[in-house]
Amino acid sequence: MILKKTMFISILLIANLFSQNIIINKIEPPNWWEGMKHNKVQLMVYGEGLNNVEIKSEELKITKIHELANDNYTFIDIDLSGTTAGNYKILFSNNENSDSITFPINKRVISSNIHQGFNQEDVIYLIMPDRFANGNEANDFKEGYYDKFQNEYAQARHGGDIEGVISKLDYLKDLGISTVWLTPVVENNTFRSYHGYSATDFYKVDPRLGNLEAYKTLVNTAHKKGLKIIMDHVANHIAIDHPWIKNLPTEDWINGTVENHLNANHHKMVFTDPYADSATVKHVQEGWFVDYMPDLNHKNSFMANYIIQNTLWWIESTGIDGIREDTYPYCDQTFMSNWAEIIRTEYSTFNIVGEVWTGNPVFLSGYQSGNKFRNTDSNLPAITDFGIRDALVDYLTGKESLYNFYTVLASDYIYPDVSQLVTFVDNHDVGRAMFYADSDVEKFKIAFHLLFTTRGIPQIFYGTEIGMKENEDHGTLRKNFPGGFFEDDRNAFTKAGRTEYENDIFDYFKKMLTLRKEYPALAKGELIHFPPQNDVYIYFKKLADEIIINIVNASDSKVEIDVSKYSNIFGERKELLNVCSSKKYNLDKNTRLKILSKKAEMFLVLD
Repeated sequence: MILKKTMFISILLIANLFSQNIIINKIEPPNWWEGMKHNKVQLMVYGEGLNNVEIKSEELKITKIHELANDNYTFIDIDLSGTTAGNYKILFSNNENSDSITFPINKRVISSNIHQGFNQEDVIYLIMPDRFANGNEANDFKEGYYDKFQNEYAQARHGGDIEGVISKLDYLKDLGISTVWLTPVVENNTFRSYHGYSATDFYKVDPRLGNLEAYKTLVNTAHKKGLKIIMDHVANHIAIDHPWIKNLPTEDWINGTVENHLNANHHKMVFTDPYADSATVKHVQEGWFVDYMPDLNHKNSFMANYIIQNTLWWIESTGIDGIREDTYPYCDQTFMSNWAEIIRTEYSTFNIVGEVWTGNPVFLSGYQSGNKFRNTDSNLPAITDFGIRDALVDYLTGKESLYNFYTVLASDYIYPDVSQLVTFVDNHDVGRAMFYADSDVEKFKIAFHLLFTTRGIPQIFYGTEIGMKENEDHGTLRKNFPGGFFEDDRNAFTKAGRTEYENDIFDYFKKMLTLRKEYPALAKGELIHFPPQNDVYIYFKKLADEIIINIVNASDSKVEIDVSKYSNIFGERKELLNVCSSKKYNLDKNTRLKILSKKAEMFLVLD
């Protein structure tokens, strides 16, 4: 018995000795910059044996060390005010062992063409990189990265990447695009990973898409061509396969547990609802979007700091111009207000658009910064305009007439800033516009005429400019762009590679985007409209001396419009110019404009 007891004590001593080993595996953020307004940084250190450890640096000012119950993590608060660029050593030690890390402080890249933001003069082009163009076949498959849907074509990775996007920037420039939005490029080492919304590493580009240098090259190349880049960011959730899930830094790092959590409901009106119960609000904010996307707990101060710093790191590392924030209403709203305020304070010209999936303007408007009816300002400048989207889709399907579109615009008084609404007909989560139009090209063109000439910041989904027609199945509607992949038998990025049908739609889009640039009133002019009568909708765009009449005939018959009825808007001017056909008309009491059925026309009022 004595021998056995001695052996047991020896084993305990050996185990205790090994428990004192200090191993540093990773630190996030991996670096910072001198001269940032946000200069109080919290480092998240991953490793082993991080409790009861002395942490010091001779050159960095450490203000606090946070020990956690989980000794695989620790958080270190550092004050970088006045710290210059360089590599700084942080030493971890106990009585038996030590380890160290080097934390770089970099010089900032200051340039006039970074962090430009985006506004109503821009047209956004949404790309899902995996489905757009493959620029490097060598990164199509990477050892250690899997996707159990790889044998299901619609849900599999197809090989598109950042290099592929770079190779098509001239195509986008020629089309008339000014701003490119890529769905998330961070590592998604999980199943159904092609879309990018299930992060497994917030600080790493998925190697099947490229790397950080490739993303920087994309931004720099785009800027040189006069294009802007919007990054898709996800603060709400991560992948079930994120390493955190097997070893949470704190018990409350996520909302609930894998085995026991709330499932998200979609009552996004609760934040403006004066009668909403707190339990309902909690369900929206803390519910998991789906069971394989754990919901992050933004009330945890470490998590909150992590997301804020990660966002700033991407902006500063890459020079991007804006962010599209995914699933905005499902996040803690107090945290998101603080997150947006910090970003806008650091980058005064930057812009953020939040995805708020509700078509009701009353609820939608409550998420925009400056709303007078909420107790807390969201600090969110731009929001996705699902109200306009729903009205246009209802027109395309025949569910509603253009009068419904008119009433949505007539509700604009409730928005703090309608110029910051990102408008669209289709995107990566809903069916293609041509699908809803049931291949009616003329109705399709009317919908996009309205999109490009009313108000807000128009967004186009890749392939819509060539009339892709796919249903609401996500894997299907996110079809490959023809010509973006090495095995394709034709190249729709070129005129010769497009069909007659595709060229007709492409030419239409290009013409409309050219007109938006040629006539600034179309993008940022005052909108004056009239209630549609007999499926004819007439509206003016006016900017200084530039006045443009838009006449949309959604009926099945040719119509004649008596322009003299609108003389209170254009006064004593004498001529009209059809900006598409270049035909001129005398402007007098007898002027009648003939508009063909299912046709939209634009006329510039001349002196």
